[in-house]
Amino acid sequence: MIPTLTETMNLPESGSGKIVLDLAPAMESTVPPDWSGARWIGLVDLTVLAGVGSLRLKNADGYQRARLLIRQGRSVRGFVDVETLGGVLDRNVLDEALDSLPTAEPSAPGSSARSITVIVCTRDRASMLRPALRAILALDYPNFDVIVVDNAARTDETRELVRSEFDDPRLRLVSEPVPGLSHARNTGLRHAKGDIVAFTDDDVVVDRHWLSEIAEGFERSPRVACVTGLVASGEARSPTQAYFENRVSWSKNVVPRVFSLAEPPEDLPTFPFCIGRFGTGANFALDRRHAVALGEFDTALGAGTRTCGGEDVDMFTRVIFGGYSLVVQPSAIVWHRHRDGLEDLQAQARGYGIGLGAWILKIFLNPRTAWRALIKSPRAVRNLLKNSRPLPHGAGAPGGRIADQWDVEMAKMGRLELFSVARGPFNYLVQCWSDRRRTP
Repeated sequence: MIPTLTETMNLPESGSGKIVLDLAPAMESTVPPDWSGARWIGLVDLTVLAGVGSLRLKNADGYQRARLLIRQGRSVRGFVDVETLGGVLDRNVLDEALDSLPTAEPSAPGSSARSITVIVCTRDRASMLRPALRAILALDYPNFDVIVVDNAARTDETRELVRSEFDDPRLRLVSEPVPGLSHARNTGLRHAKGDIVAFTDDDVVVDRHWLSEIAEGFERSPRVACVTGLVASGEARSPTQAYFENRVSWSKNVVPRVFSLAEPPEDLPTFPFCIGRFGTGANFALDRRHAVALGEFDTALGAGTRTCGGEDVDMFTRVIFGGYSLVVQPSAIVWHRHRDGLEDLQAQARGYGIGLGAWILKIFLNPRTAWRALIKSPRAVRNLLKNSRPLPHGAGAPGGRIADQWDVEMAKMGRLELFSVARGPFNYLVQCWSDRRRTP
């Protein structure tokens, strides 16, 4: 049973007659916070706050502040950062924080009847996959099925998990022996039966309205081929998790948008080469007919290969250059558990950099995209150098005597990412050569 993020308790406050609202965390964790700047993470739906005087945060031991995603019905308004006392948030404190947020876009009825196939690619991570599948199978959407792609498995733990714990006719397991996320996604795409194919990862928990909002995104504009949603941090108990959350841009996409070549956005001068603005691979969906027309994922890109990533942004830009629209639908929410150790953060930075460099080379190898990229290159390079600089002290940094060492490590992280971008093109060429040898 998946706990809902908001659970109303019929417990009046002493002498006030007001209700105490219990909030469950976005993602359950058995590990307590190890940092004074840790944030309890959760979601608040303003439509259920009538008569509520305070909010009680479950499993909030060790947290002095909370980061809350504010939703009104199904529409997302944004994030607030508020102080809590003993795991309790006063309603007046919350209301004061809400004043800084924009008004919500009216919620659509969500009446789409299109069938959806959810694809989850995994490799020997049954402990992570278990809560992900539980959340997916508890979705409120009436017409969907789920494919788990077991990619280059070294054990039978994924197969055993699906067989023994999930007796659900909507769930299928397929195997892809060749390692690589793009290989796995292509296998899932070939087996998919839904009108829409939604992709997510094995280390996430989806919101119960996720597919309803994905489907609604496809109704926003003609020729929509891709819809992406919000990928929010489900945990911020360590400095590295907070740093990663502040570094990436896709975790802050809370404004609905429609992107197409026909109407380039004025506020994004490097469009359509906008890393992060389109979303990320943990939360996106493709119209299956348009996906067939666009072609499969590039198997020389993605986790599990020498390029470590880049297959998601490659698909997003192919959607745009294919003459289709890409919709950012923030109300399609996925919670992601960021890596919590410094070595893990270094591996993430290395992988993101290599994937970016590999994708850049692919863009320049295509005459149709190369000339646009050449025009945008000066500004794009400036953005890359700017984004590789360490964040100001306090943006995910520990305090006290180790602050200076943290700044040193983050400066190394920026240099590592830039070096990895430079390495990416070579890795892409080697991976392409290896793929050709494997498949004549």
